[in-house]
Amino acid sequence: MATKKEELLREGFFGDYGGRFVPPPLEKPLQELTDAFQRLREQPSFQEELAFHLKHFVGRPNPLYLAERLTDYAGGAKIFLKREDLNHTGSHKINNAMGQALLARELGKKRLIAETGAGQHGVATATVASFFDLECTVFMGAEDVIRQQMNVFRMELLGAEVVSVETGTRTLKDAVDKALETYAGDFENSFYLLGSAVGPHPYPTIVRDFQSIIGREAREQIIEATGKLPDYLVACVGGGSNAIGLFHPFLEDDGVAIIGVEPAGEGLGTNQHAASISRGSPGIIHGFKCYTLQDEKGQPLPVHSIAPGLDYPGVGPEHSYLRDTGRISYESITDREALETFRLLSKEEGIIPALESAHAVAYAIRLAKTLTPEKTIVVNLSGRGDKDVAQVARYEEEGLYK
Repeated sequence: MATKKEELLREGFFGDYGGRFVPPPLEKPLQELTDAFQRLREQPSFQEELAFHLKHFVGRPNPLYLAERLTDYAGGAKIFLKREDLNHTGSHKINNAMGQALLARELGKKRLIAETGAGQHGVATATVASFFDLECTVFMGAEDVIRQQMNVFRMELLGAEVVSVETGTRTLKDAVDKALETYAGDFENSFYLLGSAVGPHPYPTIVRDFQSIIGREAREQIIEATGKLPDYLVACVGGGSNAIGLFHPFLEDDGVAIIGVEPAGEGLGTNQHAASISRGSPGIIHGFKCYTLQDEKGQPLPVHSIAPGLDYPGVGPEHSYLRDTGRISYESITDREALETFRLLSKEEGIIPALESAHAVAYAIRLAKTLTPEKTIVVNLSGRGDKDVAQVARYEEEGLYK
């Protein structure tokens, strides 16, 4: 007989968070997706095909890399980097995109719809659309289109239509709004390939499952490298997909401390941040319940992060639940600290990180300095920073963050 926890998870809830709060037109396609996912995730042929593509197209497994110079710089615990930046398309996003594209094919859909902030999920979606010969439409906030011009060109080169969203704050939240609206009007033909562990059920579970390959690989690799489990896991948290992907296979390991790193932007004492867990409260956004930054009427507040993939006013429901249980601690890193680490990792290790990932690395350095050399930290280096180089150069030309 199923436990209460299992029943809640089956219904799309993680404790009090998650669920499916959507208008009636979306109920049918979301239930269709739920049924298909539950059926296909148990099919060996589906998992075998996914594993084949992840190996031969994406390039998995990627390394768990001991960052020796970064470790020496910190002067404490050993810092290992899980190299999701080495995946095809340059981030963890392709893991989930490949899995969901297979679901779309099985459901007979002809078009993929996606939202993107940093552009990496958009590139991953455009890539798998090309791979499976599907149409592709990607919605992107107008502000992010400016910040991530290279990724916009990559998406278009791959055959996607990129739609610039001019409403609201013109960032990720508004791109999600438009993507959901479009999906509701064309779900018979289209598949909404959601990029983070957010949204109405079953998306948080789908994304978590497809991204958990990160943690499964890291678990085997750290044991091979050190003979034991890590002492700490660290990953950046916006919506939370790269983090839950690393964290989930370790949740039952009480000896492993887990830390999610939110974007503090200009500081948690300002209104220029996107730290939904640290400064938010429970509410409903985009069809699910989570910690969200909201006003007194329950409307999402404007958010800010130098990393476009982190400026979302909510967070995944599983993160919200794990925050309440205390299993995961959530800290924060400012824009300035992330930029400093962007340069530091580039110089010390020859690895240019995504600005999103730089938040996690920055916190890992801070943590390592407080620990002894026999301790180990695994950091999810969720993406590479090619996409951010022009933006960082522009900031430096303008004298910002000096």
